[in-house]
Amino acid sequence: MRASRLLSVLLLLQNRGRMTARELADELEVSIRTIYRDMDALSVSGVPVYADRGPDGGYSLLEGYRTHLTGMTAEEADALALSGMPDAAAELGLGRVLAAAQLKVQAALPGELSDRAGRIAERFHLDAPGWFREADQVPTLTGVADAVWNQRVLRVRYRRWATGGREPEVERELEPLGLVLKAGTWYLVATPHGEPGAGSSGPRTYRIARILHLETLDVRFERPEGFDLWKYWHQRARELTDALYQAEATVRFSPRALELAPVRLSPHTARALAEGSWPVDEDGWVRAVIPIESITHARGELLALGAEVEVLAPPALREQMADVAHALAGLYASV
Repeated sequence: MRASRLLSVLLLLQNRGRMTARELADELEVSIRTIYRDMDALSVSGVPVYADRGPDGGYSLLEGYRTHLTGMTAEEADALALSGMPDAAAELGLGRVLAAAQLKVQAALPGELSDRAGRIAERFHLDAPGWFREADQVPTLTGVADAVWNQRVLRVRYRRWATGGREPEVERELEPLGLVLKAGTWYLVATPHGEPGAGSSGPRTYRIARILHLETLDVRFERPEGFDLWKYWHQRARELTDALYQAEATVRFSPRALELAPVRLSPHTARALAEGSWPVDEDGWVRAVIPIESITHARGELLALGAEVEVLAPPALREQMADVAHALAGLYASV
């Protein structure tokens, strides 16, 4: 453990130049006293590290000195797949491993490429969670990820999303095939284990925040030959969207509503509105046919646009919009 940290100190100084003891301690999540001891150890081992005193001081390497002791562990190589998602890596328990791997890659690059990689990291950042929402609490995530990696069967207690009169919680034994992070929400893709014909229906998707209890069994499983997580997820996402949006509504949108649609309507509905070719009346209002999930869901979405939309069909949706408008008018009549 100490040898790995000493290498990290060396690579930090090589990649970033002069750093204070506090900056090194914060970066490596250790005490300042530990950094002092590490610096003494590096000096004793012959590394040309120098300490500058004073408020602007810190530690630095002899100018021109570079180390090539950048051998990467298997775990660090695996973590590089998440190099654009540091928060996701941290949730999976790979935050420090990823940081070490990135340092080694940067140290191994020629000077020009190393500078270029640094500029990219300074200028681009991926923030996966959606706006104005709290991320799921996923205490079981690291356990699930370990089972995915080591192909171990999981026994879970899971809270259903829609019970339909069934028990709200179920126990399942699953063969975990992969993890998906979608808009800040983690999902497990898995097949049932130990049930007759369990694999015949193919993989299923489970929201990890709904896993109430997790146990990793001492049972290995074989991954389905040719299973492609990316293809499965994109096909599943299309199927889910198609299953949800099976109805349509005819709606008039004002020019202002068209501007607000991308942020007020669901992505699927907003995309259908933007990509369609719709007639425009003399006032600039557009008459469009949009996909809707249900009357209730569409009412909530379209009410967010206020008087900038008019529902023409179906009659049930138009009536509900009118009822809400009437109720609001009565509520504020005395204002």
